[in-house]
Amino acid sequence: MNLVLTLIAVTATIVGSGMALPQARHLARTRRVDGVSATWIGVSIAINGWWIAYAIAAQVWVLLPVSIISVVLYGTIGIFFGREVGRGAIPGLLVGGLGLGMVPLPFLLAGGWAVAGVVVGLCYGLQLVPAVGAAYRSRVLAGISPGTWIIAWVESMLWLGYGLGVLDAALIAGGAVGAVMSAAILVRLAVTGHRPLRAVRVPARFALAR
Repeated sequence: MNLVLTLIAVTATIVGSGMALPQARHLARTRRVDGVSATWIGVSIAINGWWIAYAIAAQVWVLLPVSIISVVLYGTIGIFFGREVGRGAIPGLLVGGLGLGMVPLPFLLAGGWAVAGVVVGLCYGLQLVPAVGAAYRSRVLAGISPGTWIIAWVESMLWLGYGLGVLDAALIAGGAVGAVMSAAILVRLAVTGHRPLRAVRVPARFALAR
Protein backbone atom coordinates (compact mmCIF):
# COMPACT_ATOMS: atom_id res chain seq x y z
CA MET A 1 0.00 0.00 0.00
CA ASN A 2 2.81 2.42 0.86
CA LEU A 3 4.41 1.76 -2.51
CA VAL A 4 1.12 2.48 -4.30
CA LEU A 5 0.64 5.72 -2.37
CA THR A 6 4.22 6.76 -3.12
CA LEU A 7 3.69 6.12 -6.83
CA ILE A 8 0.46 8.14 -6.74
CA ALA A 9 2.20 11.03 -4.98
CA VAL A 10 5.14 10.99 -7.41
CA THR A 11 2.80 10.87 -10.40
CA ALA A 12 0.66 13.69 -8.99
CA THR A 13 3.79 15.77 -8.44
CA ILE A 14 5.01 15.23 -12.00
CA VAL A 15 1.58 15.87 -13.52
CA GLY A 16 0.87 18.86 -11.28
CA SER A 17 4.23 20.44 -12.07
CA GLY A 18 3.14 20.72 -15.69
CA MET A 19 -0.42 21.92 -15.06
CA ALA A 20 0.14 25.61 -15.76
CA LEU A 21 2.73 25.05 -18.49
CA PRO A 22 0.26 24.66 -21.42
CA GLN A 23 -1.50 27.89 -20.40
CA ALA A 24 1.79 29.79 -20.09
CA ARG A 25 2.95 28.58 -23.51
CA HIS A 26 -0.46 29.25 -25.03
CA LEU A 27 -0.42 32.87 -23.86
CA ALA A 28 3.18 33.33 -24.99
CA ARG A 29 2.45 31.89 -28.44
CA THR A 30 -0.98 33.38 -29.22
CA ARG A 31 -1.07 36.49 -27.01
CA ARG A 32 -4.80 35.78 -26.65
CA VAL A 33 -6.29 36.35 -23.21
CA ASP A 34 -9.95 35.67 -24.06
CA GLY A 35 -11.54 33.73 -21.19
CA VAL A 36 -8.48 34.06 -18.92
CA SER A 37 -9.08 35.66 -15.51
CA ALA A 38 -6.56 37.96 -13.82
CA THR A 39 -8.14 37.10 -10.48
CA TRP A 40 -7.53 33.39 -11.17
CA ILE A 41 -3.85 34.10 -11.82
CA GLY A 42 -3.48 36.11 -8.60
CA VAL A 43 -5.28 33.63 -6.38
CA SER A 44 -3.38 30.71 -7.96
CA ILE A 45 -0.05 32.27 -6.99
CA ALA A 46 -1.29 32.89 -3.45
CA ILE A 47 -2.88 29.47 -2.87
CA ASN A 48 0.20 27.66 -4.13
CA GLY A 49 2.18 29.79 -1.69
CA TRP A 50 -0.13 28.48 1.05
CA TRP A 51 0.49 24.90 -0.12
CA ILE A 52 4.23 25.53 0.25
CA ALA A 53 3.69 26.74 3.81
CA TYR A 54 1.40 23.79 4.60
CA ALA A 55 3.88 21.27 3.14
CA ILE A 56 6.62 22.63 5.40
CA ALA A 57 4.44 22.94 8.51
CA ALA A 58 2.82 19.51 8.18
CA GLN A 59 5.94 17.90 6.70
CA VAL A 60 4.03 16.73 3.64
CA TRP A 61 7.17 17.00 1.54
CA VAL A 62 5.63 15.50 -1.60
CA LEU A 63 3.64 18.75 -2.01
CA LEU A 64 6.67 21.00 -1.99
CA PRO A 65 8.12 20.56 -5.53
CA VAL A 66 4.80 20.91 -7.36
CA SER A 67 3.80 23.95 -5.30
CA ILE A 68 7.08 25.77 -5.91
CA ILE A 69 6.98 25.05 -9.64
CA SER A 70 3.34 26.17 -9.77
CA VAL A 71 4.16 29.53 -8.16
CA VAL A 72 6.82 30.11 -10.81
CA LEU A 73 4.54 29.11 -13.70
CA TYR A 74 1.55 31.15 -12.52
CA GLY A 75 3.88 34.09 -12.03
CA THR A 76 5.00 33.64 -15.64
CA ILE A 77 1.36 33.53 -16.78
CA GLY A 78 0.78 36.75 -14.85
CA ILE A 79 3.66 38.43 -16.69
CA PHE A 80 2.35 37.39 -20.11
CA PHE A 81 -1.19 38.40 -19.15
CA GLY A 82 -0.02 41.76 -17.87
CA ARG A 83 1.90 42.48 -21.07
CA GLU A 84 -1.25 42.05 -23.11
CA VAL A 85 -3.78 43.70 -20.80
CA GLY A 86 -1.57 46.38 -19.29
CA ARG A 87 -2.54 48.18 -16.09
CA GLY A 88 -6.05 46.78 -16.38
CA ALA A 89 -4.70 43.47 -15.09
CA ILE A 90 -3.56 44.93 -11.76
CA PRO A 91 -6.94 45.09 -9.93
CA GLY A 92 -7.78 41.46 -10.74
CA LEU A 93 -4.33 40.25 -9.75
CA LEU A 94 -4.56 42.11 -6.43
CA VAL A 95 -8.07 40.87 -5.70
CA GLY A 96 -6.93 37.31 -6.35
CA GLY A 97 -3.59 37.46 -4.56
CA LEU A 98 -4.26 39.74 -1.59
CA GLY A 99 -8.02 39.25 -1.33
CA LEU A 100 -9.20 35.74 -2.09
CA GLY A 101 -5.70 34.37 -1.63
CA MET A 102 -5.63 35.43 2.02
CA VAL A 103 -8.77 33.49 3.05
CA PRO A 104 -6.73 30.83 4.97
CA LEU A 105 -4.97 33.45 7.13
CA PRO A 106 -7.65 34.00 9.83
CA PHE A 107 -8.16 30.22 10.11
CA LEU A 108 -4.41 29.75 10.60
CA LEU A 109 -4.35 32.39 13.32
CA ALA A 110 -7.43 30.96 15.05
CA GLY A 111 -6.85 27.21 14.78
CA GLY A 112 -3.35 26.54 13.50
CA TRP A 113 -2.50 24.32 10.56
CA ALA A 114 -4.96 21.60 11.61
CA VAL A 115 -7.76 23.95 10.55
CA ALA A 116 -5.93 26.08 8.01
CA GLY A 117 -4.75 23.01 6.07
CA VAL A 118 -8.34 21.98 5.36
CA VAL A 119 -9.19 25.56 4.37
CA VAL A 120 -6.22 25.64 1.98
CA GLY A 121 -7.55 22.44 0.42
CA LEU A 122 -11.01 23.94 0.02
CA CYS A 123 -9.44 27.10 -1.36
CA TYR A 124 -8.21 25.10 -4.33
CA GLY A 125 -11.83 25.34 -5.42
CA LEU A 126 -11.79 29.06 -4.61
CA GLN A 127 -8.65 29.33 -6.72
CA LEU A 128 -10.52 27.95 -9.71
CA VAL A 129 -13.78 29.90 -9.25
CA PRO A 130 -12.55 32.99 -11.20
CA ALA A 131 -11.38 30.76 -14.07
CA VAL A 132 -14.73 28.93 -14.16
CA GLY A 133 -16.62 32.23 -13.94
CA ALA A 134 -14.64 33.76 -16.80
CA ALA A 135 -15.19 30.65 -18.94
CA TYR A 136 -18.94 30.64 -18.35
CA ARG A 137 -19.37 34.39 -18.97
CA SER A 138 -18.06 34.18 -22.52
CA ARG A 139 -18.26 31.94 -25.57
CA VAL A 140 -14.94 33.35 -26.84
CA LEU A 141 -12.45 31.11 -25.07
CA ALA A 142 -9.49 31.25 -27.42
CA GLY A 143 -7.18 32.25 -24.56
CA ILE A 144 -7.85 29.08 -22.55
CA SER A 145 -5.55 26.08 -22.95
CA PRO A 146 -7.55 22.81 -22.73
CA GLY A 147 -4.34 20.98 -21.83
CA THR A 148 -4.04 22.88 -18.55
CA TRP A 149 -7.52 21.82 -17.43
CA ILE A 150 -7.12 18.19 -18.46
CA ILE A 151 -3.92 18.10 -16.41
CA ALA A 152 -5.70 19.87 -13.54
CA TRP A 153 -8.43 17.22 -13.48
CA VAL A 154 -5.94 14.33 -13.55
CA GLU A 155 -3.79 15.94 -10.85
CA SER A 156 -6.84 16.56 -8.64
CA MET A 157 -7.95 12.95 -8.89
CA LEU A 158 -4.45 11.74 -8.00
CA TRP A 159 -4.20 13.99 -4.92
CA LEU A 160 -7.70 12.93 -3.91
CA GLY A 161 -6.61 9.29 -4.07
CA TYR A 162 -3.43 10.02 -2.14
CA GLY A 163 -5.32 12.07 0.45
CA LEU A 164 -7.78 9.23 1.02
CA GLY A 165 -4.89 6.81 1.39
CA VAL A 166 -3.07 8.84 4.04
CA LEU A 167 -6.25 10.36 5.56
CA ASP A 168 -5.12 13.94 4.92
CA ALA A 169 -8.21 16.17 5.03
CA ALA A 170 -6.53 19.05 3.19
CA LEU A 171 -5.57 16.86 0.23
CA ILE A 172 -9.00 15.19 0.15
CA ALA A 173 -10.75 18.57 0.08
CA GLY A 174 -8.39 20.01 -2.52
CA GLY A 175 -8.57 16.96 -4.77
CA ALA A 176 -12.35 16.66 -4.69
CA VAL A 177 -13.05 20.34 -5.29
CA GLY A 178 -10.34 20.64 -7.93
CA ALA A 179 -11.72 17.71 -9.90
CA VAL A 180 -15.21 19.23 -9.97
CA MET A 181 -14.03 22.71 -10.98
CA SER A 182 -11.64 21.44 -13.67
CA ALA A 183 -14.39 19.27 -15.11
CA ALA A 184 -16.67 22.33 -15.22
CA ILE A 185 -14.22 24.18 -17.48
CA LEU A 186 -13.71 21.16 -19.73
CA VAL A 187 -17.49 20.82 -20.10
CA ARG A 188 -17.73 24.52 -20.97
CA LEU A 189 -15.02 24.18 -23.61
CA ALA A 190 -16.81 21.16 -25.08
CA VAL A 191 -20.27 22.77 -25.30
CA THR A 192 -18.85 25.92 -26.91
CA GLY A 193 -17.20 23.86 -29.66
CA HIS A 194 -13.59 24.05 -28.50
CA ARG A 195 -13.17 20.25 -28.37
CA PRO A 196 -10.82 20.01 -25.35
CA LEU A 197 -10.09 16.31 -25.88
CA ARG A 198 -8.06 17.18 -28.96
CA ALA A 199 -5.32 18.15 -26.50
CA VAL A 200 -4.82 14.48 -25.58
CA ARG A 201 -5.06 13.10 -29.10
CA VAL A 202 -2.15 15.01 -30.56
CA PRO A 203 1.52 14.25 -29.82
CA ALA A 204 2.70 15.45 -26.42
CA ARG A 205 5.01 18.15 -27.76
CA PHE A 206 2.13 19.77 -29.63
CA ALA A 207 -0.27 19.37 -26.72
CA LEU A 208 2.11 21.33 -24.51
CA ALA A 209 2.25 24.11 -27.05
CA ARG A 210 -1.52 24.66 -27.10
